[in-house]
Amino acid sequence: MTTVTTEETTPELLRPHAEQAYADELRALAAIDDRPRPPSWQLSPWAVVTYLLGGALADGTVITPKYVGPRRLMEVAVATLATDRALLLLGVPGTAKTWVSEHLSAAICGGSTLLVQGTSGTAEEAIRYGWNYARLLAEGPSEGALVASPVMTAMRRGAIARIEELTRIPSDVQDALITVLSEKTLPVPELGMEVQATKGFNVIATANDRDRGVNDLSSALRRRFNTVVLPLPASEDDEVAIVTRRVEQLGSALELPTVPAAAEEVRRVVRIFRELRTGITADGRTKLKSPSGTLSTAEAISVITNGIALSAHFGDGVLRASDIAGAVLGSVIKDPVADAVIWTEYLEAVVRERTDWSDFYRACREVSG
Repeated sequence: MTTVTTEETTPELLRPHAEQAYADELRALAAIDDRPRPPSWQLSPWAVVTYLLGGALADGTVITPKYVGPRRLMEVAVATLATDRALLLLGVPGTAKTWVSEHLSAAICGGSTLLVQGTSGTAEEAIRYGWNYARLLAEGPSEGALVASPVMTAMRRGAIARIEELTRIPSDVQDALITVLSEKTLPVPELGMEVQATKGFNVIATANDRDRGVNDLSSALRRRFNTVVLPLPASEDDEVAIVTRRVEQLGSALELPTVPAAAEEVRRVVRIFRELRTGITADGRTKLKSPSGTLSTAEAISVITNGIALSAHFGDGVLRASDIAGAVLGSVIKDPVADAVIWTEYLEAVVRERTDWSDFYRACREVSG
């Protein structure tokens, strides 16, 4: 009988948490950070903003930018978390709300995993606490049978709790946060006790501009948050820089074969998305209809990454218009009727007239048939 032995290997993570991926940067900042730190914070507010926006440290360490946008927005967000107000990051899809939330939490408390994912089915237990029903039936209500939510765990640790898509959560469940945010306590009436927040506890929530009216926040809950609106990139150059940087990071993480993100293709995708988002061409001469999708920076990153994979595995290793045409079409046309008409008008009235875009025009016509 033959015995087969297998050597245990540590699996490589597809998408490490921020505190794992950028551990070296966080350590370097902590080593030189001599500014005042709020209770339980791993870094000072100045160092947290530096971590987010990037910069060179005195010891030569280069901190990569995690967010490209107005510095003041990040300063307001970080200053909010140093007070007793919770932070609400608001914006259209693809404005890096989740990304900023994760990196803020990683820099402030060293962990970003105390997360509640908001959906229409999110129950109150996800914010307050639940029960281990086997132990509850065997022992009755006890601390051993209590299952702490991420919010309760953050209160005990003096850490940051993250709540994604707050407006997706039913209104009555949202309001479970009111006592937590105002009194900094979470009552457990079944046990005649309460969990009081330790210093350093706070909440970062995100909400989508497009979801207004789904489950609007009550005025009582909204008052407990300081709202920071994250805008889309202000200029085409900023958006191109963001897309290029994230595509490089994703390509490395996914171990895609090396295919440089051709600058002209990145700029072309960004320009198409910006023109259709704003309803006017870059030169201001032609008004356009906007499709139903958001055409966000995140979608532009996805289009280029998909194009690189196509080029690497089924092309000649050079990113070309034919590699991105299909993904652009898929991003723009969400409604197969209305959006298809808008895209055809844009293709014929704008793309066709740009002589240096003839390769892209042909590729789109081939894809759309």
